[in-house]
Amino acid sequence: MAGAIGSSETQNTDSQKKTYAPVNKPVFFTSALLIVAFVLWAWLLPAQAETVIFGTMDWVATNLGWYYVLTVTIVVIFVLVVALTKVGRVKMGPDHSKPRFNLFTWASMLFAAGIGVDLMFFGISGPATNYLTPPEFDAMSDEAARMAPLWTMFHYGIPGWALYALMGMGIGLFAYRYHLPLSIRSALAPIFGKRIKGIPGHAVNVAAVLGTIFGIAVSLGIGVVFLNYGLSYIWGIPQSMAVQIALMVLAVGITIISTVTGVDKGIRRLSELNVVLGIVLMIWVLFSGNTPQMLNQLIQNTGDFFANFPSMMMNTFGYTEGSADYPAATWMKDWTLFFWAWWIAWAAFVGLFLARISRGRTLRQFVLGVLLIPFSFILLWISIFGNGALAFFRDGDEEFLNEAINLPESGFFTLLAQYPGATFSIGLAVVTGLLFYVTSADSGSLVMANLTSESSTEDSDGAPWLRIFWAIVTGALTLVMLFIDGVYTLQAATVMIGLPFSIVVYLMMISLFKVLRTEQQSIDSKKATMPGVLSSIRGASGRPSSTWRQRLSRRMSWATAEQARDFINKVATPAVEEVAEELTKFGADVSCQRGEHPDYPIPYVDLVVHFPDQDEFKYQPYPVAYNVPNYASNISAVAEVFFKVEVFSLTGSQGKDIMGYTKDQVISDILDAYDAHMMYMSMIGDKGSPSSLVEADIPDEWTDSDQIHTPTTTIPIVPAKRAGEQTSTE
Repeated sequence: MAGAIGSSETQNTDSQKKTYAPVNKPVFFTSALLIVAFVLWAWLLPAQAETVIFGTMDWVATNLGWYYVLTVTIVVIFVLVVALTKVGRVKMGPDHSKPRFNLFTWASMLFAAGIGVDLMFFGISGPATNYLTPPEFDAMSDEAARMAPLWTMFHYGIPGWALYALMGMGIGLFAYRYHLPLSIRSALAPIFGKRIKGIPGHAVNVAAVLGTIFGIAVSLGIGVVFLNYGLSYIWGIPQSMAVQIALMVLAVGITIISTVTGVDKGIRRLSELNVVLGIVLMIWVLFSGNTPQMLNQLIQNTGDFFANFPSMMMNTFGYTEGSADYPAATWMKDWTLFFWAWWIAWAAFVGLFLARISRGRTLRQFVLGVLLIPFSFILLWISIFGNGALAFFRDGDEEFLNEAINLPESGFFTLLAQYPGATFSIGLAVVTGLLFYVTSADSGSLVMANLTSESSTEDSDGAPWLRIFWAIVTGALTLVMLFIDGVYTLQAATVMIGLPFSIVVYLMMISLFKVLRTEQQSIDSKKATMPGVLSSIRGASGRPSSTWRQRLSRRMSWATAEQARDFINKVATPAVEEVAEELTKFGADVSCQRGEHPDYPIPYVDLVVHFPDQDEFKYQPYPVAYNVPNYASNISAVAEVFFKVEVFSLTGSQGKDIMGYTKDQVISDILDAYDAHMMYMSMIGDKGSPSSLVEADIPDEWTDSDQIHTPTTTIPIVPAKRAGEQTSTE
């Protein structure tokens, strides 16, 4: 699951960083002691550990299966409501922020996150199990064949990515819009307040570490078994614990090399290469098999999935017995409950990665992208490989069918062996699986090192030794689980560990609800004051206060730096300072400051009105440079930029240009904005504004590429060539 995810975690490579975040001792020692104790217990008392793990899994499946199903359903509904309502326009960053990555690069990263070695593992065994022992319908019937790939798509699809989207938008929103450290605990500040720095925050991070390490252990355990079989198939290497230990040592060694040499960027490129290799394998099978039939099945799978999705989400098989050999309740435990617990365990890990690559995107873009882009790849993968295997099953190849169920690591290689060029395709599959395997180990140790370090607003990574420690502990956990009863023990342990972390999932939804409610009220307050906004462009009589020639002149003007400077000095600044003086007379807590753009000799003026336990009111006319558009024929050819005077509020600029306003129009615009802010405060009442909800962790001083925050004001720093700028792909 998401084998390539952490390998794209490259915003801050080790080679670039000279300092590392200090260790968070309570989180580190608590997490380390719990996991090391678990590893020792499972190693020294394997029989007892097996009994407890499987007993706990059976109890959870029997008594709390409904809880997992309901939880994941609620998460899917929650993220869709956020995406499809007005709050979906809220950005994971200031209003004026732009995505760091262009759409293609961002989509590629999500795409890379959609496949891992475990998808190669379950891509055949899942449809095989659902065909021979379906939870509903008769075994090996046409209906069982139709539903077989759908259930695998369901388990790897939208529900799990909804959990990732929930965590990702929570972490990203609080980090990039409300200026807290990029940490899961930051996203819970509206619930715990200043206590998030203490025991509640530590507990959340410990839960995230436990979920992450067990989730990664499952992926590594599957990878070890899968790769061992592939190596045995090609070169006759024995399938043994010794080989699996060697593969685990390889994963730890790659992590150590990455930590010492800083090859994260290279690992990311390898992850993207994995996706390309996966596409090559899909095309190979698609065109080597019965292509028209596979394409027909792909189209039907897509339609069937979305048609059946709502009922599949809530299906607990409460009225279904299933077969005598494989009851529906057992199928539910082995598949749906395991996958839901696995997704929950991975949510903090993957959510952190998704947040780090999504700054500047709206919640709507983020949620819909996360739900649909990786799933599109998963749908193609399972439809092509799953239906490819089903074709052989339905033609009577019972040996292949039974082997895919009883020895799931063999299914993918056995399928490729049915097509031409098997040596090449199987070798390619081993290389692809190996790369996903080592990047999972590398990325997992990085994230756990970060979770057990002090959070900062600079996204500092944990120290190299900490990363190596977690790589070793993860390898040890994986091996002792394999010693007990292989992959199935890892699955059972994941169901067990996913239960407590599900509490964090609910806390995240509550926290987001509290803050997005205030964002919604901010949007509503602006709409409620729209009649007043018109007063800024109309006179008291209701007629336009400027002639049509003046309006046309504004549209055809491409202001120079000198014109912007004159406007701010002669119009905007006097208007702002006059309003500030008047507000002070009424007893308001006002600060009004002047400053200068860091790249151009152009001033700005900043008006801030402070309110106790509420968001400040901010009105800041600020010069923003843009590339001159190619259709601007009436401007000098030597000019490269023109300037707008945009109004910045606490949440940034929405692009409104007041260049060319008269002094009275600027004053009217300030009053319109102030009216909207007063309406907003009356709407939220004593429920708490975003800044008051999260103020516990806001540092006194913080700098990044978009804003400089000081204790008294927020000065937006906008790139000089904002229009047409190229986003980074690094």
